[in-house]
Amino acid sequence: MNPFKKFTLFLFFCLLVTLFQANAENAEIVTPPAPTIDASAYILQDFHTGKVLAENNADAKLAPASLTKIMTVYVVFKELSNSHLHLDDMATISEKAWKTPGSRMFIELGNQVSVEDLLKGVIIQSGNDASVALAEYVAGHETTFADMMNQHAARLGMTNSHFKNSDGLPMEDHYTSARDLAILTAALIKEFPDYYRWFAEREFTFNKITQQNRNKLLSRDESVDGVKTGFTDEAGYCLVASALREDMRLISVVMGAKSTKARASQNQNLLNYGFRFFESHRLYEGNKPLNEARIWKGASKSIPLGLAEDIFATIPRRHYNDLKAVITVDKKITAPVEEGAKLGSVKVTLKDDVIADKDLIALKSVDKGNIFRRLYDGVMIMIEEPDGK
Repeated sequence: MNPFKKFTLFLFFCLLVTLFQANAENAEIVTPPAPTIDASAYILQDFHTGKVLAENNADAKLAPASLTKIMTVYVVFKELSNSHLHLDDMATISEKAWKTPGSRMFIELGNQVSVEDLLKGVIIQSGNDASVALAEYVAGHETTFADMMNQHAARLGMTNSHFKNSDGLPMEDHYTSARDLAILTAALIKEFPDYYRWFAEREFTFNKITQQNRNKLLSRDESVDGVKTGFTDEAGYCLVASALREDMRLISVVMGAKSTKARASQNQNLLNYGFRFFESHRLYEGNKPLNEARIWKGASKSIPLGLAEDIFATIPRRHYNDLKAVITVDKKITAPVEEGAKLGSVKVTLKDDVIADKDLIALKSVDKGNIFRRLYDGVMIMIEEPDGK
């Protein structure tokens, strides 16, 4: 082949590559639709980012049945973490707790039961009697405990929730939403990982009675490690599920399904969809230096900048290489600077969509330098910016 033909083929090849790259950059990201879910409401979201991958009627105020107990347990975990009570504390069982109808742990009137056993009775056996016993022990009265539930709901941003009891038995003005339950579940897993492991236990024996966890997904899918089932005639069959595969955790909520089989299979379908078509990555680690910035008039010449917490991205599969990050640092950072001060930003985009936009903060404090450092840096600033701008 003569040199001219070789050169022509080379130019043609380069043109093809350029066109391919241009098309790839402009190509629209297409994700298959979520599976059809026959329920009153549902939501599927990523644990780390909160990104919603599928939803329908997720803000509707619905009767939660025993999904209420996720908040009951959250409140008790919070009290444990604050050292307001302890796992080996003993609660005396009242007549009200003993007589509570529905699913039961079978605690006995007047007996003393540890907080740990009551928690397992709520989490694994879905005991209404255990829920009331815990509420009374923590707050003195279930009504006061419900106030605590609502305070935590407001703090977590659960805007479509209101709780009147600890067990989820039907009561007027007692409701929550699929989205709020996902918010609550994410908070529970994040804040109390050591206690969360109890949600994966398949059975619990108390008073010589062994009961099975009603979450059928625990035995079907080894990646599922929680969370809670619920049923009343008003609420239908409900299930909040969470699964961890590799480093990706998803939370699914199905409310108002038609049967125990349906609530399990529908949550499974949602989880499988999420893991199949999406991926989650930790892009940057919190409290680790991302940048060393020049600081003027300080006790040191530089200051480490980073993030207050990890940045995660939930994106359609096979698009990791399309992520772009831009780190912006404030100009002329001048001492003193307190640890945690905002000094820039980190923005992550996928195509034209902003995936994350977080503050870049000082990872340590820097005091003013001595008089000589301040004078020297003042002169250097004027040299670099003679017009004073």
